[in-house]
Amino acid sequence: MNGYRLGAIGIVITFFTIITATVLLPMVLFNPVPSKSYNKYVKTSEVNPARGRQIYVREGCFYCHTQFTRLQDRGYGPLVKAGDYVWETPHQLGTARTGPDLTNEGGKFPSEWQKAHLINPRAVKPGSIMPSFSHLSNRDMNDLVSYIQTLGNQRTVHAYVEAPAEYELVYLPKKTVDTNSDAAANAGRGIYTQNCAACHGLEGEGNGPNSISLEKKPANFTRAFYKQYPDAFWFYRVSEGVAGTRMPRFNEILTEEERWYLVAYLKTLPQNQEITVDKLDQLNKVGQVHLPKLTEQEWEPHSGGN
Repeated sequence: MNGYRLGAIGIVITFFTIITATVLLPMVLFNPVPSKSYNKYVKTSEVNPARGRQIYVREGCFYCHTQFTRLQDRGYGPLVKAGDYVWETPHQLGTARTGPDLTNEGGKFPSEWQKAHLINPRAVKPGSIMPSFSHLSNRDMNDLVSYIQTLGNQRTVHAYVEAPAEYELVYLPKKTVDTNSDAAANAGRGIYTQNCAACHGLEGEGNGPNSISLEKKPANFTRAFYKQYPDAFWFYRVSEGVAGTRMPRFNEILTEEERWYLVAYLKTLPQNQEITVDKLDQLNKVGQVHLPKLTEQEWEPHSGGN
């Protein structure tokens, strides 16, 4: 009998230890400083985003949508910080991503689009499994849309593609190659010639021998806007390629150091002209390759088993 009691006491102690360590202690000790990128709800005479948040909770939107952009996310905008949620009670982090993350959803689409999406999801997103929320009253619908439009409204979301966060936070700080040095660029030139010139051309003008056969033409690095690329974005493109093109993911071919050398060389390409390749004679051809002629003596004799 005593053995059963000791076992029960041990289970109870273990249970409360786990609850204390995973729930109670974090509640007491975790007090993040409020950030400047929290969602700002501004009530007007027409809409109330704070009330829209209550409708978001009531309708169970958090079952399918999350509101936390993680390090490994792509295309969901800036990362969130713990301080972003200080004023959010209860928070709407969510757990499953049956639908897309909504951390920075505000402003991505016009309010009328959001409303049409809520009323008839498949009319604007074919294949969507989101149920219709056409049962909402006009006031509820407007408040819910206003809430969605506030999500991420204090964060800076760039209109152009950015390197995923890990390239800024992980790869860039531990970079060991000086991408502004001539030595690194010279090292990168050989890597470029061997791996990239067949498509992008020896001078990076997008006119390599393979370019004429590619449906989506290789990038012409002489275009002016490539000057805007920061190191992290170059490294991201080199590492993961460009979706929808034939460019390989060089993180599976080259080492991290070789990719940084390649970035160093790409930054040295002149960016002051633009070339469109539509004829064979515009290709950046390499010299004709002369193969050695094999004499009969150089062929391995085949005896046929005799």
